[in-house]
Amino acid sequence: MTTTFEHLGLSQPVLQALDLKGYNTPTPIQHQAIPAVLKGRDLLGIAQTGTGKTAAFMLPSIDRLREADNQIPFKSCRMLVLAPTRELAGQIAQSAKDYGALAGLKVHSIVGGTSVNKDRNKLHRGTDILVATPGRLLDLIDQKAFNLNGLEILVLDEADQMLDLGFIHALRRIHQLAPAERQTLFFSATMPKQIKELVGAYCRNPVQVSVTPAATTAERIDQYLFMVQQDEKQSLLEMILRERHEVPGKFERVLVFTRTKHGADRVVKKLSQAGIPANAIHGNKSQPQRERALAEFKSARTPVLVATDVAARGIDIPGVSHVINYELPNVPEQYVHRIGRTARAGKDGVAIAFCAEDERAYLKDIQRNTDAEFERLPLPDNFRAVVEGVGPTKRAAPGQRQKRVEPKPRGSARGGQREDGQQQRSARPKQKHPSRKGKPAHAGQGRPGGNRNRRGGHGGQRRSGGA
Repeated sequence: MTTTFEHLGLSQPVLQALDLKGYNTPTPIQHQAIPAVLKGRDLLGIAQTGTGKTAAFMLPSIDRLREADNQIPFKSCRMLVLAPTRELAGQIAQSAKDYGALAGLKVHSIVGGTSVNKDRNKLHRGTDILVATPGRLLDLIDQKAFNLNGLEILVLDEADQMLDLGFIHALRRIHQLAPAERQTLFFSATMPKQIKELVGAYCRNPVQVSVTPAATTAERIDQYLFMVQQDEKQSLLEMILRERHEVPGKFERVLVFTRTKHGADRVVKKLSQAGIPANAIHGNKSQPQRERALAEFKSARTPVLVATDVAARGIDIPGVSHVINYELPNVPEQYVHRIGRTARAGKDGVAIAFCAEDERAYLKDIQRNTDAEFERLPLPDNFRAVVEGVGPTKRAAPGQRQKRVEPKPRGSARGGQREDGQQQRSARPKQKHPSRKGKPAHAGQGRPGGNRNRRGGHGGQRRSGGA
């Protein structure tokens, strides 16, 4: 018999909220985690993003908070959820509001990049559930605007990514500030040594649930590989997005990953020059910019989103048809999280990887440490002609004829053709410098001290030695 949420022991208000969202059958991690959390046990959950972890810890926690029926603590919270990124924090907070809509619980979120004063004001009277990024939480604690004295349940979501982002010291400090008598729910996709140490510090005899091996890729994702030179990737990306290559699937929402922030901005700039609407999302963007980029992507107003790994974990963007790894990640597990943005909610997806010569080691690591199986695709038939005729970074405006760039002769310094296709003018013949011992080149300048530098009267030209 198929297990339902009702069989797991959840209360009627939570079950009604699930009905409103159309959720009937729990996922494997929800099926394993919910009963243990309802009993008040600490929990260690090993699962990839997209497996339903948020509901696995939020649904039973809401029931436990309702049952305890404690007062909201002043300048504190009863349940704290720590998340690595602003986007994930916002998503978890929205889920908490949806699941607890009939439970009468107060939910807030605080993240970096927003007004600290507004956060102080909204948390002054405390809250039942707080979703926060570690940095902003400690900012408020340091300002004496918040404390963890009333904490009953502590959740760490995507703990391994928090370590990747450098939050290890923040997590250790939060552990010291939190009450010892609490329930701790710890979730991570991987279990490196530091994570095991954190689990030992945070949790007491936790129940361990594991759904899928940490480094496996989704079964519904078709994975393709292009071997391409680094400086040709932009041309290939544009051809694929214009559907000038037989890559399977209809391009609806395309998520493109780069390794660096500047790389993401550069790709977006060149796509825009080619007439392809795109936005970038990374750590240097302000919170309003990031929210606007995500909103335009979700609504398909801007069908291409270029991101660093800040968007690889925990962001539930519906309808992502393709994930393109413009640059391969240097951590194999990150590849799994990136392509996990597609093939969500039972749908199929397509993942495309660009691999340059200097990325072959990354590709081998991905193949060795995950179950990724790539189908290698040939470059488009006219790809070399496009690259050699126009160049990967030179694109004419839409509707304009593109100019062919001829290669510059080797060793030629003048009279060649510039990179923008215009003829470069030859430099004037270099005049022979007059001898300092001979007669000055211009009459009227051969007086004593004529070799002293001085300003000329024509355009401020600098003269030396009377020349």
